[in-house]
Amino acid sequence: MLKAVLRGLAAASLTVLPLTVSEPVHAVETLPVPEAVAGLPLGSESRDGYDRDAFRHWNAGVKPSDGCNTRAEVLITEAVEAPAVGPNCRLTGGRWWSYYDQVWVTSASGLDIDHMVPLAESWDSGASAWTAQRREAYANDQGVAASLVAVTARSNRSKADQDPDQWLPPAVGVRCRYVAEWVATKLRWSLTADEAEVAALREVAAGCPDQTVTYESAT
Repeated sequence: MLKAVLRGLAAASLTVLPLTVSEPVHAVETLPVPEAVAGLPLGSESRDGYDRDAFRHWNAGVKPSDGCNTRAEVLITEAVEAPAVGPNCRLTGGRWWSYYDQVWVTSASGLDIDHMVPLAESWDSGASAWTAQRREAYANDQGVAASLVAVTARSNRSKADQDPDQWLPPAVGVRCRYVAEWVATKLRWSLTADEAEVAALREVAAGCPDQTVTYESAT
């Protein structure tokens, strides 16, 4: 009788085991900036075949039922003073801090949502080989705060699709943060960096002894 009960318990444990297996957990890594830069995979860049429309954005965001797309959700999340959310997710009021150029903005229409690593740069660095679904996930990534940043339209358009070898925020005091977030985004999405980009990142990182890079691999 005891053996039969034990066999039953063993069978039951085997039966429920698959139900308790969760998706792989991606560890959060925190590294000093120079070490994180050294961890970037090197690669050459090619923009052959790039089309901005290959990255579907903005989609319905992380909460489709709220009626707000990714752009609006980022604006709501990053507001220093929350805007009012009206019908069709129309935002009124609110206040934002554009850290690239150290400017206060009081109208959502004055802001762009910057992809920390621009879509074209991500294409050059590995996204050209991704599925359409992964490119959409990248273009709408709200999994970490650094991926999408609300900044003035002026600063975003000044940056355009340039990497840190070609463009850094005009506010010198935020460049350590910017480089850390750039590197974190590339590591999160396993994107490569070319030699000129790495050299520029190293140069900035050398002046950021207290800055760390925290990232978690995208699913």
